[in-house]
Amino acid sequence: MGAQQSEPFRRPTPQEVAAAAGRGLPDVIGPGLRVLFCGFNPGLYSAAVGLPFARRGSRFWPALHGAGFTDRQLHPWEHDELLRHGLGITSLSNRATARADELTSAELVAGVTGLAVKAERYRPEWVAVLGVTAYRIAFAQPRAGLGPQSQRLGPARVWVLPNPSGLNAHFPLPALTAEFARLRQEF
Repeated sequence: MGAQQSEPFRRPTPQEVAAAAGRGLPDVIGPGLRVLFCGFNPGLYSAAVGLPFARRGSRFWPALHGAGFTDRQLHPWEHDELLRHGLGITSLSNRATARADELTSAELVAGVTGLAVKAERYRPEWVAVLGVTAYRIAFAQPRAGLGPQSQRLGPARVWVLPNPSGLNAHFPLPALTAEFARLRQEF
């Protein structure tokens, strides 16, 4: 994987992180995507620095590379490189919180409408929802599991991946990467 590059931004203070509550992040999105990754919502640290999956220990970037989506492990400040690989990032809710469980069920359900609009407009092959719990609530599918789903968002097929948050202890990085790789094998 190589040496970790230092962040090209100043690390926010704890006060700056706390003040990021409620802020959002712009989507990393464009036409012709193979996969549009959809998280629950931005975390406070990501909102504070203005970058998706920005925490140093984020498992999103290593899982993405380990699964073969990118030719090297990208860093959060290189998020625009995702578009070159046919990948994008969005969220069900663009309201930053400390924990995903701070979102209401109504926010997650409402997020599906916006996600469907994005899927119609940008036409990704897949929308990959990052978190089975969020998917079950947002899409009213209480028994859904990981992997491909029967429903579509416009032309996009839907796949559920584990949440890459470090708080998701059920999926250590190797297991998370293996789940990402299952989706990668679809194309």
